[in-house]
Amino acid sequence: MSGKPRLTYLNGRGRMEPVRWLLAAAGVEFEETFLETREQYEKLIKDGVLMFQQVPLVEIDGMKMVQTRAILSYIAGKYNLYGKDLKERALIDMYVEGITDLMQMILMFPFSPPEAKEKNIDSIKERASNRYFPVFEKVLKQHGQDFLVGNKFSWADVQLIEAILAVEEKIPAVLSGFPQLQAFKKRMSNMPTIKKFLQPGSPRKPPPDECYVETVLKVFKK
Repeated sequence: MSGKPRLTYLNGRGRMEPVRWLLAAAGVEFEETFLETREQYEKLIKDGVLMFQQVPLVEIDGMKMVQTRAILSYIAGKYNLYGKDLKERALIDMYVEGITDLMQMILMFPFSPPEAKEKNIDSIKERASNRYFPVFEKVLKQHGQDFLVGNKFSWADVQLIEAILAVEEKIPAVLSGFPQLQAFKKRMSNMPTIKKFLQPGSPRKPPPDECYVETVLKVFKK
């Protein structure tokens, strides 16, 4: 049995991608098991592996962890990416929750009907440009530091760079009015662990395609 964390999910982004990002940013190698059939998923449930009958599942430090937020909190704490005190942790939590709200729109986009896609892209652009990215632009400008919290690399920075790149895939010019975020993106993308994760052949998953959507529906929909 390897000492590496083992991730069980589909071979795509979904709710596991922020876990991949955080482990990679921490410099932690991991192994993955990909669900391809409904039967594989039902076997996990039958075996009692999934506490709430849901994936992602991350096996780490002798635990079988479910619930994305709990998994991410544990990894952030374990690898010193969760601030130095309760106040910093609260800030990180607020930033992460905000980014997660934005990423939920990205997560659901591949499952929207064709006639709704243009409208949904507009919604993502509006929400990113007017609600979420201005917050981080202001934070970075006000404190003049490289990172969002405590001038130290944290979980919040990882979530933000993931979100920036995901939104840019759909709206390439979305950062045009955000010079601080442009500089942040450049800094984060050049950090050795993140730079490695952004290279071809890394565990980072490509944008969801029709095959991924079909697999999700096949595995999870009765």
